[in-house]
Amino acid sequence: MKKIISTSEAPAAKSGQIVTGDIGGQTRRVLDNIAAVLKAEALTFDNVVKTTIFLTDLGDFQTVNEIYGSYFKQAPPARSTVQVSALPKGANVEIEVIAVANGESSETTAYDTSG
Repeated sequence: MKKIISTSEAPAAKSGQIVTGDIGGQTRRVLDNIAAVLKAEALTFDNVVKTTIFLTDLGDFQTVNEIYGSYFKQAPPARSTVQVSALPKGANVEIEVIAVANGESSETTAYDTSG
């Protein structure tokens, strides 16, 4: 079942708002936005079963990984990290998550490009 999820707690996907500054600030913003989308469906990071991190520079991996770990405190989900040549609006990081609601067989995908 496909369901569009939105919340006023995170920027709209086409708002064009990108956090300026270092990779740490962008990563926190992306994860905070994902938290807001999950919360809108009464989910948390514990419901996330898979993530994909897109970075424009794999040299940022250590910083992103440390921040990522502070959001996924227990049993982190399966994860892929890839370097890409560019992301929308000049962002340096994008994170896609797949979350599963308890007792449901459908998936909910939350993603954010407003890093």
